[in-house]
Amino acid sequence: MLTDTVVIEIAFMAMTVAAKMAAPVLLTALGVGFVISLFQSVTQIQEATLSFVPKAVAIGAVLLLTGNWMLREMMTFTVQIYEKIPSLLG
Repeated sequence: MLTDTVVIEIAFMAMTVAAKMAAPVLLTALGVGFVISLFQSVTQIQEATLSFVPKAVAIGAVLLLTGNWMLREMMTFTVQIYEKIPSLLG
């Protein structure tokens, strides 16, 4: 049966999976952005592409490295949700 507790549990699981999926990309963008802005402030180069291109390359590399793990995590979450459907309806 779908109670308030079950809904909160499913929402918590979904937010946890979303945070785990976003963490590698966001932390990479944060780290690269910090290094680039530190470099820009030291050298006083204010070029917009200097900030964008390294971030895009780093995020692409992180997605290539962690994509398989992200897919497995999403598949595990989806299977867990589908397995709960009979107990939620019954």
